[in-house]
Amino acid sequence: MTRGAAILGALRGMVGRKRAEPLRFENPPRPELPVAVIGDIHGRDDLLGRLLGLLEHAGDRQLVFVGDYVDRGRESRQVLARLQALDAVCLKGNHEVMLLDFLDDPAENAGRWLRNGGRETLVSFDVELAENPTLEMLESARDGLRAALGAGEAWLRGLPLVWQSGNLLVTHAGPDPARPVQGQPDKVFLWGHNRFLRDARADGRWVAHGHWIRDRATAGDGRIAVDTGAWDSGRLSAALIDPDGGLRFVDTRRR
Repeated sequence: MTRGAAILGALRGMVGRKRAEPLRFENPPRPELPVAVIGDIHGRDDLLGRLLGLLEHAGDRQLVFVGDYVDRGRESRQVLARLQALDAVCLKGNHEVMLLDFLDDPAENAGRWLRNGGRETLVSFDVELAENPTLEMLESARDGLRAALGAGEAWLRGLPLVWQSGNLLVTHAGPDPARPVQGQPDKVFLWGHNRFLRDARADGRWVAHGHWIRDRATAGDGRIAVDTGAWDSGRLSAALIDPDGGLRFVDTRRR
């Protein structure tokens, strides 16, 4: 190894150690147990497997997934199978809702779902659908997807919208920061409220969420964002949050 390579290696090591140090806040998130909050997967089972391997070295943690397991990527079927086999909390995202809406009424809901990655989900379940389908074709695809999902359909329908521990709330998208969490409409947990990214909560809660893509996972102003566009970026991220207020991120992006 040359002297220059040795210096470069040392600098990389310093950067790696710096990234591993927990973030600290004056009023930090304090769940009652160690938690790993995992961002939007969108059919990338390869990244999910890689991230779970990384989390094996992060100690015993409650795994909480923020939703959007399907669509866009080409391994939605594999993602759902893996998640159902885990001892984990899986929340519902807006893409799960679009899939279920398609099952309930393909004529009304196919267009929105297919425009947002539903075709890739159908492919993963070996369900064929023409580019310009007739109603009969849509209903046939619905029946094929329902049969392929099997018990997975009930699992998707039963997914909760929110998980809470201590002052940490995890959901897919952000609720209205000006109102108590309880009693807000379901749609804000799935699609987000227009004030969520703008205003801080006044009740001391931290909200860990997905839905809005960031280049890297971030934390601040009571928000922890873990959607890093895994289906396109190759970066599936998790926030590791500890009862002592420590917070750090891990992701699958190869360095």
